[in-house]
Amino acid sequence: MKILVHRFEYGTNFTISRLSVDDVYQCFVLEDVVRPVGAPKVWGATAIPAGTYNVVMSFSPHFNQDMPHLVGVPGFGYVMIHWGNTDVNTDGCLLVGTSWAGGDFIGNSRAAFDMLLPKIVSALKGGTVSITIEDTK
Repeated sequence: MKILVHRFEYGTNFTISRLSVDDVYQCFVLEDVVRPVGAPKVWGATAIPAGTYNVVMSFSPHFNQDMPHLVGVPGFGYVMIHWGNTDVNTDGCLLVGTSWAGGDFIGNSRAAFDMLLPKIVSALKGGTVSITIEDTK
């Protein structure tokens, strides 16, 4: 399974993307702000670098359940896909939501996560899942 996260809206403290699975749109993504290449990372306030990463399921003590984790993100550890509505809910993770009306808020985050999670779990049973994050800037 191939997940594509296409960033298109860059705010002062957030980034908004569209997430597709195998070329079919699924939901919006909210992340922290994308910093210029070479700029220092600010812990808890920086989006992960654009690139392609493997996704695995592993236990999250914070959420007390298995969660999708991105593997091998340079300079970051423990990057997950999970629910949340604003950049306050992420420390570098990807938040999913079904609605976005502008600004730094995505809605229906649990519904988006509950739709995406079974697809990832199912794909991992028979193969691999990769996620590519691309910038439009």
